[in-house]
This record gives sequence, structure tokens and C-alpha cells, in this order.
Amino acid sequence: MTRLRAAWLTSEAAQTVMAALSVEGARVCFVGGCVRNALLGAPVSDLDIATNARPEAVMRLAEAAGLKTVPTGIDHGTVTVLAGGVPFEVTTFRRDVSTDGRRATVAFSDSLEEDALRRDFTMNALYVGPDGEIVDPVGGLADLAIRRFRFIGEADQRIREDYLRILRLFRFHAQYGDQAAGLDPAALAAVARNRAGLAAISRERIRAELAKLLLTPDPMPAIRAMEDTGVLEEVLPGAETTVLARLIDIEGDAPPRWIRRLAALGGGDRSETLRLSRVEARAADTLTAAEAGATDPAAVAYRAGADLGTDAALLALARGRDPGLDWPARVHRAASAVFPVAARDLSPTIPPGPALGEALRRLEARWIASDFSLERSDLLALAASVED
Repeated sequence: MTRLRAAWLTSEAAQTVMAALSVEGARVCFVGGCVRNALLGAPVSDLDIATNARPEAVMRLAEAAGLKTVPTGIDHGTVTVLAGGVPFEVTTFRRDVSTDGRRATVAFSDSLEEDALRRDFTMNALYVGPDGEIVDPVGGLADLAIRRFRFIGEADQRIREDYLRILRLFRFHAQYGDQAAGLDPAALAAVARNRAGLAAISRERIRAELAKLLLTPDPMPAIRAMEDTGVLEEVLPGAETTVLARLIDIEGDAPPRWIRRLAALGGGDRSETLRLSRVEARAADTLTAAEAGATDPAAVAYRAGADLGTDAALLALARGRDPGLDWPARVHRAASAVFPVAARDLSPTIPPGPALGEALRRLEARWIASDFSLERSDLLALAASVED
């Protein structure tokens, strides 16, 4: 395979950008995920371009062609060029000057081959020119043919340049790798040797990679490999894979939700360990509380919505608890249920204050326990009997 045929490559926007940047003879190629995914038949999102033109030249040439530019990462050689409303991330060829396991100090380069050598996996270092010709400086096509993610050059060196590449290995394998063949043995051995370096990576970056991994249709082969190499314990101390494996088996057509799958892994304070957003942290806490107290999924749905109610039910099943055969209907009914009693209904006999709030909470708990079947009149009668 020497040429790539893809609609995004031959689009007017892509050809306009590449033509504009090539006016003074610069080498201009698409690179990375867009090339890899196009060859694998997977969806393409980000359109990344690599060139030997310096950032200032990229901006000047693009603007001369009437294209808008944004210096999104100009210190590191990246300029966003907009054509037809489509963003193209254009980065000057680079070489690493120094690395510390988290970030690199780079220098611009005139060599595509030098640019390729600083990338992570061979499959991610495939380049394609305006005419679709593929340039493969590090043997990525052979690895792509068997869906194997292999580090470029010395695996240990690639990892020590950026320890996040450990998690990217597992995530890419889950997304695009040959699950039956497993991960590259040399890569796994290097990961096991270098896993402690993940402590230097920000928890936000780790969270982002783990979320992408858990959202793949079946992350279990990658997760088990993480467990075997000690990586899972590094990023999520106390995590265990048994419940997650059961959960994935029973999810069926339910869309994957990473917080649900994260809850199945267990572990300690995930909110702090992974720096979850407030919304994610609340969802994780809700599911943890539901599991600890065996809370009915319908009650979770009433408090937090149908998605979390479904999560609670699936997690209960994965942990060997029975939420009832009718749990889907109950969850969706509970999610839209509205408590039929308000403070004003009780205020004639209970003065505003803590006592009124407590009475409402007790009635709501009885209503939830009745599977939301008690009507307003029933609840008011209960309230009256308590007062008497």
C-alpha cells in the first residue's frame, strides 16, 4: 500500500491548506491519527499536518491564501489553520532536545525522518502527502497490517520521554489493536520496567487516557494487561478487574459509560486519584454509596437521573445482586417521578423550620420505599397520623 484514498484528504479544504503551505517549496504532509485511522477504516477526527515550514511561515503563507490562522501552540511549532470551517493543526517538524518524562524541550527540524523518530508508536508515524503518497520512515505499515502498537526505536527510551505513553499503549490497543494477538511483548516488558514513572504524570492526563480506554467497546484485554504489568495499581490503587469483566458481559446494548466502568474497578478515592470533575465526582460518589448500601436503582434514578439509575442496576448485577427483572421500567419511571407533597401542604400544622424539613424527608422516604406508588392523599394521611 503506497497511496491513501480518503475523502478528507481530497477535500477542497485539505487541498487548499496543503497548496497554500507548499507555495515556497515546503514539504507538507498529514500525519498521525488521521492517517492511521483512514488506513484502518476507523473514523477520522483531528487533521494534523507536519511540515518543515517554520510557524511564522505557516501563518504568512496561510493568510496570504485568505485562510485564518490561530497560534495555538506557536512556541512548540503548532498553528491552527482554518479552511472552510475545518481546523487543521499544522506543526513544524521537530526533534527532542531534552525530556523529563512529562514534557519535552524541542527544536525545529527540516527532516521528516527526524520528526518521525520522536513520535511514540510506529503506526502513529505514517505521513501522507497531497497526492496520497504514504511515507513510512519507521515501519508503521507492517505494524498497521497486523494491528500491533510497537514503540519506535528503544521502547524504554520512548516511555521515559513521556510516561503517559504507557497508558496510550493500552488505550490504542483497546481501540485499534488485534485483541486476539495481544500487546507487543517488548512494549509490555518496557512498560513493566518503567511503570513507576507514571507518578510524574498529572492526574488530569491520566484521567483523560483512562476515560478513553474505558469507553472502548471491550477494554478488558488492555485492562488485564495493565493489571499484569502493575500499571493498574499505579494509576488506581486497590482496583480489581473481576467485577468490570462481569459488567462488560452483562451491559449488552447499553452504551458504555466510563464512570460506571470505573466504579466497577473499585479502588480508593477515585475523585482525588484521578481529579474527576465535579459532575464525575458526584456520579462516582452516588454509585459508591448505592453499592455500599445496596440502594435500589430506582431510588438512584429518582435522585440522580436514569443514566445513574441504570449504572446502579448494572453494577448490582455485576456484583451478584438482583435489582429485579423489571428494573429498566422502574428506573425510567423513577427518573421522571415528582414528589407530590410540598412544604405548603404541611405548613398549616407544622411550623416552618427543621421539623417541617424532617417531616418532608420522612414522607419522601416512605414514598420512595413504596416504589413511588403512594399518592398525595396517602402521604398527607401518613403525615397526619404521625402528628396525632
